[in-house]
Amino acid sequence: MDVVDDKILHRDLPGSSGKNSAPSPVVEDGLNEQDDVAMERVEKVYKKIDRRILPAFWILYFLCSAIRSNVGLAQTMNTGQGHSLSQQLNLTAKQTSTALALFYVAYVLFDCPSNLIMSKLSPRIWMARIVLAVGIIGSCFAAVKAAWSLLLLRFLLGVVIAGMWPGMAYYLTLFYPPSRTGKRIGRYFTAAQVSAAVVGLVSAGFQKMDGLGGLVGFQWMFLLYGLCAIILAFVLLWWLPDRPLAPGLETVRTGIFKWLPATPPVLTGEDAEIHYQELTRVYHPRPWTVRDLGMVLIDWRLWPLTMMYFGVVGVGIGTQLYGTVIISGIDASFSDITLSLLFAPIWIMDLIAILLVTPISDRFHHYRAAFFSAAVCIQIAGLLTTTFAPHSQPWARYGGLLMVGFGLGPTVPICMTWTNEIFQRRHGEVGVAAAAALVSGLGNLGSVLTTYALYTGWPEDAKEGTLQYRKSNLVMIGILCMSILSSCVMTILLKVVGNQPSRKILSSNSSAAGTEYEDGAARRELQQRGLSRMWWIRK
Repeated sequence: MDVVDDKILHRDLPGSSGKNSAPSPVVEDGLNEQDDVAMERVEKVYKKIDRRILPAFWILYFLCSAIRSNVGLAQTMNTGQGHSLSQQLNLTAKQTSTALALFYVAYVLFDCPSNLIMSKLSPRIWMARIVLAVGIIGSCFAAVKAAWSLLLLRFLLGVVIAGMWPGMAYYLTLFYPPSRTGKRIGRYFTAAQVSAAVVGLVSAGFQKMDGLGGLVGFQWMFLLYGLCAIILAFVLLWWLPDRPLAPGLETVRTGIFKWLPATPPVLTGEDAEIHYQELTRVYHPRPWTVRDLGMVLIDWRLWPLTMMYFGVVGVGIGTQLYGTVIISGIDASFSDITLSLLFAPIWIMDLIAILLVTPISDRFHHYRAAFFSAAVCIQIAGLLTTTFAPHSQPWARYGGLLMVGFGLGPTVPICMTWTNEIFQRRHGEVGVAAAAALVSGLGNLGSVLTTYALYTGWPEDAKEGTLQYRKSNLVMIGILCMSILSSCVMTILLKVVGNQPSRKILSSNSSAAGTEYEDGAARRELQQRGLSRMWWIRK
């Protein structure tokens, strides 16, 4: 809804007599697992939602990822002319690593509050607010003149972008059952990989603009990406749908919200009816309180998921921010433009893995831990290759980085999807909002480790020679082993303890309590979907 105290009007839709109306025969057929035609109809509803949400999420995540990671590329842009970020600001290695880490400190602090606000207010407005603020702060990076200004802007960027990633995962659960969100998260998560690849390639072009209009290359990069994000924020206000309302209900916007552009509904008519029966729990959310939030915070299931996320996101961000630095350590003869060009294939491998693995992990969603651990093992193998391959074989060491990229791809989407599945069933909507933010926020402490303590932030490890960055690579291997161990612990404990709904949900007197886990999607979540409807074997 656009505001908490909106007035809800009741109106009849074709085939509906309101919230308590009996399902139509079409809807009942749509929920029949054995009826192939009806299941195709349900799939078409989800595809219609896909077309409305996923492209918008992809674009916003692309731009925000580019703005967040541009600092890493700016460190090596136009070094020959003395115009890199480090040279222009006279940054020490410790100041650079501190600036990179400050972003994640702010992100950890503000991630959960941002997501909880989104669950209370309009999700689309809050998401547009995030993108607008990221664009403004991102543009301001073009004006940095000293180390203190870089440190301040990195911290502010972390403040305003906090809640975006877990907020997107939460937003999806308003339109899809958790068992279907892995593939969707993976689809827009590819934006980060494409962004890392494209930004690396485009940075070569920005280096050619060095000196144009009195600005150096990295200033043009910050300015143009920031302006694009500002424009996108206003587009999202009109395009992204708000959370769905039950058939027969509509929102009357009041106050300042009535001046914002109205957004067309994502579904209408029969499609809306089918979706209502698919996800009744979403249409009748149980209001949450501080006590509900407290129950999420003390749930032990948070911590294995957080440690899983800690390892993979730490390695992912470390590779993203220091990828060009690691490649330059492999062969010091590479030029600045060559570094940018070699950086891109790492994220192309990442993208390929996401597109291959996340759809299958949704089909076999009871085995999230196995998919996650297998991908992490590939990362470990890649880091071992990069670290211990002979120094005389730089391309073998570079191949290890490609393996790291491939292994990174599915891990974050699978971890976030598993969080949604566990906490929606156990705690409802507040469980998804809080758990996604806490796993993402606390897990990003891994990013603080890899950006502040490792590589150029670890002087003993940054010395040139055959052992350069070996200690940092081994630390990343260590935290990846911790991620695998955490996934195994989580699997064992869920087998022993289970994941039944909390007593608060079971004792609720709200109208949603009786149907919380009885909608069509929830019944199907008890089974594997298998490979029968994958694109390569469809009839």
